[in-house]
Amino acid sequence: MPRIAVFAKAPVPGEVKTRLAPILGPDGAAALQEGLVRHALSAAIASGVGAVELHCAPDERHAFFERCAKQFHVALVAQRGADLGSRMRHAFGRAFEAGHALIVIGSDCPALGPGDLVAARDALRDEQAVIMPAEDGGYVLIGLSANVPGLFDGVDWGTAAVLGQTRKRFAQAGVRCRELRELWDVDRPEDYARLQAEGLLGEVLS
Repeated sequence: MPRIAVFAKAPVPGEVKTRLAPILGPDGAAALQEGLVRHALSAAIASGVGAVELHCAPDERHAFFERCAKQFHVALVAQRGADLGSRMRHAFGRAFEAGHALIVIGSDCPALGPGDLVAARDALRDEQAVIMPAEDGGYVLIGLSANVPGLFDGVDWGTAAVLGQTRKRFAQAGVRCRELRELWDVDRPEDYARLQAEGLLGEVLS
């Protein structure tokens, strides 16, 4: 049974959702971050896929993370590494050492629901890897049942090249990866407008 790791940044005003700060203000952007993290945790738990962990940046000591641990009964794990790739590599290595597959999701995709995580779990029964593309050229979910050498090396994180580079890494490693439906992140003002238009904002902030 795979574990689910929810990757999240501490909701520090001025340090999260900075591209939304012009319309929400630093405090409003931080409040949105809190809602997105809670929403991701709720989806992960509702999926029933496996144990859920909250992987925290810069570490697990922020009061919000401590509240999440109590509210959702999840373990807190500090992210380790200089960039996203090294942090995910560490998370997967930790899971593999414990004998578990791992599904990693971020906290920026409120459209990702419990059914998507069930689909990812089912994919890992047949394939070594599963990924859910994002409209911006990245991905919102990645799952592995075993180590894929070089998967997170030399990736231009935070750019539209991420998904293509990741596909190339899988091909180079000779690993078949199941791709699920494409979803979208909330990073820019137009994403926030979409969040409102699709009726998800209330869910996120509730």
